[in-house]
Amino acid sequence: MAISFKGAHFPPEVILMGVRWYVAYPLSTRHVEELMEERGVQVDHSTINRWVIKSSTCKIRGGIHYQ
Repeated sequence: MAISFKGAHFPPEVILMGVRWYVAYPLSTRHVEELMEERGVQVDHSTINRWVIKSSTCKIRGGIHYQ
């Protein structure tokens, strides 16, 4: 199951970059927010949290076969 970016206010590359930083490194959403601001992307930490929840839900559903 692929992650849908329909209706997203940010490019998919930006969303995936924020999610990857949060998942791959021991960072809080506020730290990811600061890193993205350094790169010119104004995003709130709660938005990053929603991205992580949405993308992890898609990955979990894709790995489990429901009957």
